[in-house]
Amino acid sequence: MTNTNRWLQIIIGIICMVMIANLQYGWTLFVHPISVKHGWSVAEIQVAFSIFVALETWLTPFEGWIADRLGPRRGPKLVIAFGGVLIAIGWIVNSKADSLTALYVGAVLAGTGGGAVYATCVGNAVKWFPDRRGLAVGLTAAGFGAGAALTVIPIRAVIGAYGYEAAFFWFGLVQGVVVFILSWLLRAPLPGEITVTAKVKVVQATRSFTPQEMLTTPTFWLLYIMFILVSASGLMATAQVAVIARDFGVANSVLLFGGTTLTVALLCDNVANGAARPLFGWISDHIGRENTMALAFGLGGVSYWLLGAAGRSPWAFVVFAALIFLTWGEIFSLFPSTCTDSFGPKYATTNLSFLYTAKGASAFLVPVANLLKNATGSWHAVFIVTALMNFIVVALALFVLRPLRARLLTV
Repeated sequence: MTNTNRWLQIIIGIICMVMIANLQYGWTLFVHPISVKHGWSVAEIQVAFSIFVALETWLTPFEGWIADRLGPRRGPKLVIAFGGVLIAIGWIVNSKADSLTALYVGAVLAGTGGGAVYATCVGNAVKWFPDRRGLAVGLTAAGFGAGAALTVIPIRAVIGAYGYEAAFFWFGLVQGVVVFILSWLLRAPLPGEITVTAKVKVVQATRSFTPQEMLTTPTFWLLYIMFILVSASGLMATAQVAVIARDFGVANSVLLFGGTTLTVALLCDNVANGAARPLFGWISDHIGRENTMALAFGLGGVSYWLLGAAGRSPWAFVVFAALIFLTWGEIFSLFPSTCTDSFGPKYATTNLSFLYTAKGASAFLVPVANLLKNATGSWHAVFIVTALMNFIVVALALFVLRPLRARLLTV
């Protein structure tokens, strides 16, 4: 396959990721309208978000195994087509949900479908680009991180004019149909199809570990713990940004071209979240994975502290919230590339999926932010805790992960 055609595979994968971005990053727009209509508490509604994230991640090892098992020609097509159908049905169920149980069922369907699309697209990226793994997976993950920026304004407009139910129904339907159609154009590289001519600047495994072998290594479990710590802090911001803006009294302040602070913040957050993934992925291809983790997560810890300490003016809220997303989104390029560098490409989709389940585990820490805020009366403690979580990961990357990986790659 030519270099142009492998880039075409990445572009199709990015578009599919854009189509599932709203399942997570658009959720915050629906929480308040759902609460107002049904009288459910924010904490009860956010359980649906936790269910979505858990299933979007915890089922991916099975979905990734199917994609690897069916082979490079059939696997990506069938798994992503299946995901497209489920994400459409999931949001349509949300549009009709008149009980928390129904809302949770919608989260189950959307989470299962979203994970199938996400895991397979990222698995394809690391397989097609062994020479630019950080950049390729970063670009693919950017579709998921920044994709929602395209529809923040349209979704808010539809919610305002027709209700959140209409937004769930039509956006879910369109996004699912687009994913289903594009799925039939995707495939993974055949054995021996990729020939690397450029020098690879990061150390990579000389053999591929099976999932069973990978799960017995301390390197994998350290990556898993680090992923949980950073993911939990980012998900707290993702799920709560609209609530925090209201509590800070800036959500509806007109800021730019008639747009409110919340609208501008969500646009900037999604762009920053998406840009972080190829940016830090590209950096990690040049200076190494651990050094890039230290840089990104160190800046992330500072960003959480700044939002909590100085985020009560509209522009400060926009800037510091965007910095959080800029220094969080790169986990979805750094961890997959580090995993494939460490354990090889043959079983990459399955192996990455096992690591990705850490995001599901971290999702259940999201409601803790509400509980901590309610217990202390402010968001200050939440931002202190999230900053500390990032600083801990910096230390682990430099002083624990680096020597562990060095020993693993010499075996």
